[in-house]
Amino acid sequence: QVQLVESGGGLVQAGGSLRLSCAASGRTFSGFSMGWFRQTPGKEREFVAVIAWSDKLTAYADSMKGRFAISRDNAKNTVYLQMNSLKPEDTAVYYCASGRNYYDFKTGKVDYWGQGTQVTVSS
Repeated sequence: QVQLVESGGGLVQAGGSLRLSCAASGRTFSGFSMGWFRQTPGKEREFVAVIAWSDKLTAYADSMKGRFAISRDNAKNTVYLQMNSLKPEDTAVYYCASGRNYYDFKTGKVDYWGQGTQVTVSS
């Protein structure tokens, strides 16, 4: 089945930038939305962003709007999350996900999850 592998996480100072990548391998599904969630210990998983197969459709959590940008390269089965103006509260494990329904995506109703990549933003 589909495997999602995130990369690009790391340690960055507040105000800095990181670019996360998520590459899908195995049996991929054209037409699936792809996106990102994040989770901090002690908190519930939080929706970050989603992009539909048609990249005209995107959605972001309010706290990420204007700072984060999601994009995808369908030919490479890869989704990206450009994160700018990072804040300490952005520190979390970021998980890539893929799912059939764009409008259900933000609720976590997805078909595949990646293993996560740690993003740490220092003060």
